Amino acid sequence: MNLPHAVHNMLIVDDSTTIRNRIARLVANPRLPHINIAGLAGNGAVAVDLAREFRPNLITMDLTMPQLDGEACIEQIVDFLPDTRILVVSALSDKTTALRAIKKGAAGFLHKPFTDEQLLDSLIELID
Repeated sequence: MNLPHAVHNMLIVDDSTTIRNRIARLVANPRLPHINIAGLAGNGAVAVDLAREFRPNLITMDLTMPQLDGEACIEQIVDFLPDTRILVVSALSDKTTALRAIKKGAAGFLHKPFTDEQLLDSLIELID
């Protein structure tokens, strides 16, 4: 059951500290409902561990990362968190990559570089 003022737990996964921090900063935007940052991960292996521990219902996911790439990470996470909404945020722009990620369980795809507005719009779509 979705409560109108439900708190969303979010995991931000990207091998770039700059991108992780930028997404975390934008999540505080008043246009978004309250989002609690459950964790920040720099690679897929850490992301899977954090997802198991904090059970986020929102995840932003990079695809190109060390140790475990985003696609493998999505597959593992949707296995134990099937209702989690995952937004892929990646510089890989080909449609095949986006479709593969969505087939594996991602709910949306945002291409890097992105504007603050594009990220906010994508997150609002993900939550609705």
